[in-house]
Amino acid sequence: MSGGLISKTKAEPNLTPLLDIVFQLITFFMLVINFAGDNYDQRINLPDAGSARPVEDDSRIAEDRLVLNVDSEGRLLRKDRAMGIDEAADEIRHEAALVKLGLQSTGVKFDPASDTLPTTIILRADKETSFGAVLGIIKACQAQGFRKFALKAMIRG
Repeated sequence: MSGGLISKTKAEPNLTPLLDIVFQLITFFMLVINFAGDNYDQRINLPDAGSARPVEDDSRIAEDRLVLNVDSEGRLLRKDRAMGIDEAADEIRHEAALVKLGLQSTGVKFDPASDTLPTTIILRADKETSFGAVLGIIKACQAQGFRKFALKAMIRG
């Protein structure tokens, strides 16, 4: 018997399951990445406060938040645009309409006379912003049903 009858077989690994797992991991990490940092405008110089503390973050509650950045001249900064108070009020009205639409899609009825929107407004105002400008933004938010606010400041230290 000669060795010519034995054929050589090549074993190649099946990479399909490995590629499936890799794509699933990529999809998973894309879904859970935190895009919250995108809302914080780096041009805002927050005021210093000795009593500033982080907002209580209860991970059990999925709370809706809306970050508003106000520059030193009192303009609302959204998507690389600076808006005056009238345009800012329109933007806030639009955001409130989106929140109300989201509530309706989940079956929750919203009565503007008695209900408040569950969204927390995180207000990041520059330390040079006048109190009147900040108050104007807060009043525009309250007129649309927003009642929960968190003001951001830097911890003095």
